[in-house]
Formats: sequence, structure tokens, C-alpha cells
Amino acid sequence: MGADAVIEYASKVVPSERQLKWSKLGFYAFIHFGINTFTDSEWGTGGESPELFDPQNLNALQWAKIIKAAGMKAMVLTCKHHDGFCLWPSEYTEHSVKNSPWKGGNGDVVGEAAAACRKTGLKFGVYLSPWDRHDLRYGQGAPYNEYFKNQLRELLVNYGDIFCVWLDGACGEGKNGRKQEYDWEGFYSTIRELQPEAVISVNGPDVRWCGNEAGVCRSSEWSVVPYFYSPAETFSPSVKNDIPPPKNINIASPDLGGRSKIKRGHRLIWYPAEVNVSLRKGWFYHANEDYDVKPLSKLIDIYYKSVGANASLLLNLSPNKEGIIAKRDMETMLAMGAQLEIDFNENLAEDSLMTCSCRLDSGHDAQNVLDGSDKTFWHSGMNPVKPWIAIDLGDDYDIDKVVLKEHIRTGQQIERFSLYGEVGGKWKRLFKGTVIGGRRICRFDEIRVRHIKLVVEKTRVFATIESFEAY
Repeated sequence: MGADAVIEYASKVVPSERQLKWSKLGFYAFIHFGINTFTDSEWGTGGESPELFDPQNLNALQWAKIIKAAGMKAMVLTCKHHDGFCLWPSEYTEHSVKNSPWKGGNGDVVGEAAAACRKTGLKFGVYLSPWDRHDLRYGQGAPYNEYFKNQLRELLVNYGDIFCVWLDGACGEGKNGRKQEYDWEGFYSTIRELQPEAVISVNGPDVRWCGNEAGVCRSSEWSVVPYFYSPAETFSPSVKNDIPPPKNINIASPDLGGRSKIKRGHRLIWYPAEVNVSLRKGWFYHANEDYDVKPLSKLIDIYYKSVGANASLLLNLSPNKEGIIAKRDMETMLAMGAQLEIDFNENLAEDSLMTCSCRLDSGHDAQNVLDGSDKTFWHSGMNPVKPWIAIDLGDDYDIDKVVLKEHIRTGQQIERFSLYGEVGGKWKRLFKGTVIGGRRICRFDEIRVRHIKLVVEKTRVFATIESFEAY
């Protein structure tokens, strides 16, 4: 396949409907809570007694209200971590809340969290660890895989709509000293059957891990990337694919989707990035980390460099032994929500006038970028030369941010762009960037302007902009 053909191929790779819906969330919460909370550990051994689990004041509604106030739109709960302890009364194991003293064995953390999400308008997702250090079936092949699928069925049938199933890739030894060959394809088909709208994240086909837990994504975070080893192939040697993945590329590679990575003509897929990071140093609650909560300035920077850089942000909160989010954590989250509200309080681009250098046709005019619809957009036409769109705000305003979105239903196209502001009758560059994708927040020194121009300096086959906001 020639270079031009590869670029054209890349321009036609588009997201699924479930990926599109997921991409609109942008910012959502991880909740790490379980037996580890009561043993002051990150990874349990599987030998912990359910008697240890007793969150006297568990308040999932508090979690949900804090998450919503922080500006997040969903919650993903660790229903079972590597220790195998289940936060719901599973029929398939005794290692669960049903054998804990909490609520006399009649409690259900998953049920309470799901109900809290419904009450507050959040979406609910589940984390279920394939690695199970407690269950004796682990490492025995089919018996454990069926156990895991049965637990998936419980979670996906009994707790309403699930927006995400988050599958961890950890694959250590079980009690018998053996590792498990996971039936990834069986897991995926179970999820698709029971919750077809749910994305399967990290060790799944819909959403990929950004490659680190530092809250940082790539400067050019492409959603269209070469196919590389799937989780099924990585962890299950018997599963093979007849399309070999490119060499020298993996989930942590500094560039996944640039021209140098796709030019070899390998299969390309839509595989957008998720950035996951914890509010604290650890993922589970530890009392000695009560004063080791990330400062607001760090969190805002992480937000802009993830949500604002064509990735989504999964920010972890750690309820304590009482079952509530600690005061300092809560205050930090409320402050984050307040800061984001200030930063994006008034879109100055609303009711403005847009012009453009070119367009595909009258149905794809630049004015579409201001109508708030994800169905209408500006389209440059095919193979444009540095196309631009410009906005007249109607008056001079102090601006320090522009938020851009491509119409990703037609793929990810823009490879390089610049923003200019008109100052004293001349165009001054405000920002220079690479990819835009589903969301790009362009930050620059505050400047007083009336006219702003977006120039697309390099694109794959055409350019689209679905939304243009100024703050």
C-alpha cells in the first residue's frame, strides 16, 4: 500500500456509536474501595477474611454528589480487585460482602453505588479484575473463565445500564501457583450480549490505556492507531490474528498514530486513549496519605493535558474505612469543580459570525460550528490547502482559551494547526498544535481580541470542525 493510500485509509477509520457516546463524557471517576481499604494495602493476597469488611457509615450517595460537583459525569467502581473479594453478594463465591459483618451480611456496595449514580444523573461502570488471588479455580482454565463470566453476568444484568466494563490486565499467579489463560473473547461476547452500549476499557477493544498512571497523555494523541497485539493475544497464546502487528510499537510508545507509524500499511483501528490517575499517591485509601492529596493546580493541569488533548480522564477517589470520601479529598474535588466552572463559565463565541476559506457545500458552512449540534459541522472539502475558519466575536474580549472539536464521526483528520488573533490589524499566533480529535483545549496568554482564526496547516484528506468555543 502506497503512502497516499495509507493516509486515505487512515482518514476513513471512524469510531463506533458506543465509542462516540463514551468520548462525550470526557471526565469521570474511579472508585477504589474494598478489602484493601481495611488492610491498608494496594494489592490483597486473597487470604483476607470477609470479617474485616465493615464500613459503618458507607455513603455511596456522598461519593456520587462529590463526583458530580467536581464536574465528572460517571463512576467506575472496583467491584472485585485482585484479592477476589466481591462488593456484591455474588452467588458464585463466599468471598464477598454477604459474609461480612457490614449490614449483617445483607449489604451490596455495587447496588448502592449504582442507585446513587441514577439519583445524581451519573453513568455507572464496573471494574472486575480477571486476576483472582482467592478463587481456587484460577489457573485451571475453563472453570475459572466460566466463573468470571458468571460474575460478569451478575453485574451486567442486576444493576441497570452500565456504560463501561473496565478490565485490568494483571495476570499473576493464583493460590495454586498457576497463571490463568483468560478467555478474553468469551468475556467480550458476554459484555456485548448483556450491555451492548458499554465500552470495554483498557484490556478491551474500545478504549486504550494511555500508557502511564501519571495523568499525562501524548502531545499528539491519535485515536486512529495501528493495530497492535490485542489483550486476547497478549495473555492467551492460543489466540492468534492473521494480520501481524507493527514492530517497535506498544501501548507506551511516544507516538502511536503519526504518519511514521501508519505508513507501513498495517491494519488501523479507532482506539482512543484514557488517562487514569489517582487523587492520592495510592489507589486505595491509606490514612498516612491524608496529607498527600494532589493540589488543585496539579489536577487542573492534568485535566487540560488529558481531557483537553483528545483523551478522557479517569480520576480515582478512595473512600476510607467508614465508607466515605475523606474531608480533604472532598474539598479538593469541590474546588476542582468550582475552578472548571469558572474556566468555562461563558462561551464568548456564542452568537458570533463565522467565515471560512472554503467549504464542501452549503450544508457544511463554518457557521455550523456554533450551533451546539454534534450532527452539523464545517467541512473544508477534499484535499484543501491550509483551509481556515475565522470568528468575529462582535466586540473585543479578553480570551485565554479556545476549545475545538473535530467531527470525529467522519474520522480524525487534522495533523497540525495554528490559532491567530487579530491585534492592531495584524494576525498574531496564539497557539500552535498538532491533533484536535474529539476535544482540544488551546491555552495561551490572555489577549484582548475580536477576531480569531483557525488555520489547518496539515490534514490527512480534509478538515472538519464541529465546535468552536472561546473563553
